[in-house]
Amino acid sequence: MNKLKFIVAALLVVVTAGSAAAQKTGFISVEQVISLMPETTRIDSLLRKYQSDSLNPQFTYMVQEYNRKDSMVSTKDSVKLSAQVKGQIRQELEGYAYQIQNWQQITQQALQGKQQELLEPIYRKVEAAIQSTAKEAGYAYVLTREALLVMPPADDLLPLVAKKLNLRVPTGAPAATAAPRR
Repeated sequence: MNKLKFIVAALLVVVTAGSAAAQKTGFISVEQVISLMPETTRIDSLLRKYQSDSLNPQFTYMVQEYNRKDSMVSTKDSVKLSAQVKGQIRQELEGYAYQIQNWQQITQQALQGKQQELLEPIYRKVEAAIQSTAKEAGYAYVLTREALLVMPPADDLLPLVAKKLNLRVPTGAPAATAAPRR
């Protein structure tokens, strides 16, 4: 009876180890796939247009408003303004001065927000292609290349995902391993 239990336990260990070893692992650089997508060049031009049509005029307006309000409190005519109005204008000047001084950071944050908004559908498309490719090719695990410092041998899924998305991988890009591991 003990011998039978031992044989069954050994069989379970072998079957479990065999199924774990049969699971394929792959990796992919999501950022590399995104950079290959033709939509990203359109997004770059949209971001430049957003900056020139929206952010730059906003900065110009702020500088003009700062100068206008500054002249209201620093000229002879400012005597006609009540102390309360002067205080309010000076408070507005401080707000404009802060925004003008920190404009580069404000612009960077606005551009990053707009970029995330524009890239979201592309990321969803790439994620769906990775999911589909992994399922079709039998990959149990797909890791992002950017997060790995050390990894065991695995397959690069970039060529498979690029093919699914009808993208051309440049010749300098890493190719998939010759034979998938099983």
